[in-house]
Amino acid sequence: MRRTLAAAMLLCVPLSSLCGCSSRSHRPPLIEILVPSQDNPFFHAEAEAAAARARELGFRARIDVHDDDAYQQDNMVDMAIASNAAALILDNAGADASIAAVRRAEKAGLACFLIDRAINVGGIARGQILADNDAGARLVAAEFARRLHGSAPYAELLGRESDTNAQVRTHGFHAVLDTYPGLHLVAAQSANWSQSEAFQKTETILQAHPEIRGIIAGNDTMALGAVAAVRGAGRKDIIVTGFDGSPDALAAVRSGELAATVMQPAVALARTAVDEASRFLKTRSTGQPEQQNIACELVTRANVDDFSGFQRIRPE
Repeated sequence: MRRTLAAAMLLCVPLSSLCGCSSRSHRPPLIEILVPSQDNPFFHAEAEAAAARARELGFRARIDVHDDDAYQQDNMVDMAIASNAAALILDNAGADASIAAVRRAEKAGLACFLIDRAINVGGIARGQILADNDAGARLVAAEFARRLHGSAPYAELLGRESDTNAQVRTHGFHAVLDTYPGLHLVAAQSANWSQSEAFQKTETILQAHPEIRGIIAGNDTMALGAVAAVRGAGRKDIIVTGFDGSPDALAAVRSGELAATVMQPAVALARTAVDEASRFLKTRSTGQPEQQNIACELVTRANVDDFSGFQRIRPE
């Protein structure tokens, strides 16, 4: 009797274990999507585009945020590793501060694909898919200079100083603007990508330098803060430009309050990263170089209706 019961138990336990394993093995692999914020329309667009593409390709997708906090990002990466995620799509929290997290993820077998922001070390991530911020900055700077007829005092609102993209954009601006002897930079202040801070900084700049005729901003959020301050001061003679192509910025371009912006291709960045992650998980190769740049496009009142949701919706 005991021998029969023991045999029955031995048969039962492996069968239940196999059923459990079989159930888990049929779950699609997980792609973790980690972005700075879901409140910012750009980061929201890239997160949703990545998740949609992952599901189209048969993966599960999970979106988390790190709030540009490297410590929180570390915790989220550890959570992705613990969840046995197959790939990580990451808009990271700092070019230097994120290196250790990416290295740890890759060592744990989590394939990392960076979007929007690079890290300062190559050979760790499987891909770094970036908007061509330098070329985009040069495009909008050329339009800014054209609208100012190449001669005017102007101010610049810079992004967060620790953000590589802020540095790349201001370098691209000045690669163009500094070639115009008649353009004079009279004020340059960081507004940390913030609309409220840009509003306050612009008010101060307008009081100190009423002679300015242009404000070039490192992103749309700051540009819209500047537009509000310019409007509040009753000034209609100041050209303002942005960068990103956010829905609010497109509306401001359409109304004429914002002279121009640059469409940063959030959707294309995200979809490309997921496509390459899928290819890597199947073949162990992306077939692409680690760093790839996707072109930005200048948006003015003449072509603003060609864009929506951080992508071109009408062919050129």
